This record gives sequence, C-alpha cells and structure tokens, in this order.
Amino acid sequence: MHPRLITLRAMWVTMRPYLLFVSGITGIAGMALSPTTSAFPIISVFIASFFAYGFGQALTDCFQTDTDAISAPFRPLVAGKVSRKAILGLSLAGLTCCVIIFALRNPWNLAVGITSAAGLATYTTFKRRWWGGPWYNAWIVTALCVMGFLGASGKTPIAFPAPFLPMLAAVFFGYANFVLSGYFKDIDADAATGYFTFPVTFGRKAAAIASDVLALLFLASSTWAAITVLGSQQVEPGQLSALLFAVPGVAYLVIAQIQLHRNRTDIEAYAPILRVVNAYILLLSALSALLRPDWTLFLVVHYTLYVFVLSRRPEVSQI
Repeated sequence: MHPRLITLRAMWVTMRPYLLFVSGITGIAGMALSPTTSAFPIISVFIASFFAYGFGQALTDCFQTDTDAISAPFRPLVAGKVSRKAILGLSLAGLTCCVIIFALRNPWNLAVGITSAAGLATYTTFKRRWWGGPWYNAWIVTALCVMGFLGASGKTPIAFPAPFLPMLAAVFFGYANFVLSGYFKDIDADAATGYFTFPVTFGRKAAAIASDVLALLFLASSTWAAITVLGSQQVEPGQLSALLFAVPGVAYLVIAQIQLHRNRTDIEAYAPILRVVNAYILLLSALSALLRPDWTLFLVVHYTLYVFVLSRRPEVSQI
C-alpha cells in the first residue's frame, strides 16, 4: 500500500469514525435551535460538525501516547504505523477546514472555533487533574453546539430561542458524563502514567456516584429543554416522534449507571461507556426531533449508521 494511503488509513482509525456521530448529533442539536429551513447551510454545518470530533480526537491523541500505549496499543499512533507529526498536521488541517466552514456561515464562529481548538490542544493538562477532565472536555463539545446554531442561523441578527440554554446544559452534562465514564476503561493506564483522573484518585465507587450526578443533571437538563420547547410553541402531532429516541435513551442511561456501579475492571468498562454514548446520541436526537419533527427520518438514519459503524470498530473493548 502507498505510504500516503497508509497515513490516511491510520488517520481514519485514529479519528474513531464510530464516535463522529457524537459530534454529528451535537451539531444537529445546535442547528435544530435555529430558524433555518434552507438545505445548504444545514448540510454544510452538519458535515463540519460531524468530522470535527474525529479531528479533535486525533489532536488530543498526539499528547496522550503514554497512556494510550498501555490501554490502547492497537491505535496506529502508538503502534508506530504513523508519525505523530503526520497525525498532528492532518488533525490541525481538518479542524481548520471545519472552522472555516462554520465561520463562512457566521463570522462569530471563527472566535468560538479558535477557542475550542486551543481547548483541545490543552485538554491533556486538565485530564491529569481529577477536577479538570470532564468539565473541560465538555465545554469544548458544548461550543460545537453553539457553532452549529450560529452556523445554521447565518449572518442575520441572532435571536437566541428559549431552549438555547437548556440545550447547552444537556450537551454539557451529557458529554461530561461520557468523559467521566470513559475514564473507567483507562484507570490502570492512567495511574501508571500520572493521569490523576477522578476514578484514579477516588476509586470506581466514588466515580460511579459522580457519574450518577452528571447523568441526573443530563436528564434534568434534557427535561428542561423539552418543557421549554413545548411551552414556547404550539404542540404538533409530529413531535411525538421524539419518543422514538427519548424512551430508549433514558433506558440506556439507567442501565449504564447501574453497570458503572458494578464495574470492577478496565476491560469490562466498555459496556456501560457504550450505553452512555447511546444515551447521549438518543436524548439529543429526541430534543432535535422535538424542535424539528420533519428531521425525524434523518435522525433515524443518523442513529442507524452510528450503530452500523460502531459494529465495525477495530477493537470491541474500546469506545
């Protein structure tokens, strides 16, 4: 295989394609808040949102090869299949393209995008501290939701709708829970390499309780957003489609929290983490469907593709 193809393939694996749907639904949630009905801004902003997570993952991987070498030795960067310089260059180029797309739709996104990129580059420093990782990573993803809203709204005067703040809260707490639960699969590796995450510092039981708090805040914020949406407009029959996502989303979240309390080893942690991811995507899909019932089919396709791509991930124990 040609060296460039090897590099591109390694970059694709590093981007975790099965998690691109996390940023995809985050961008969709932001776009759903806008009054935009035109297809072009919706498609262009969705593409930028979708790939932003992958480029961000690749960027942070460049600064976490020590712990990844222990917990995820199959990843191309730590396996020596691609150079750090190549991944760093591709990730920065990709993030730049995403920010440009966002900024062309709305100049304010340039400032938000640059700030978010700086956050990604400095995330590892905060991950090493038990108080820093989840909330620091979560604000970066929440900024993506903001860029989705601004990008879809365009350059017209921005009017922030009533569900704007509760939607941001749902994204923040939902993703913070994903980050914290994700640390459960790397406890041994993080402890060995000086990452004093919450589970490393306080143990699995305390971390599971902290995760419960974030999960409850996620549910509360999602409920707040849903009530705000229903209270700010005339209820339509099509909004019942939100239940297609909300019911399994809540079920996944409850099961995930129960499994986190039963978790005893890193290798078994992927099961509850996977359910936390499912809950995040499904509950944000529910809120998006509530705001835009006509997007329901697209949201179903988005989640179905997520399940398919997830089934093709190279290592079943990694999320």
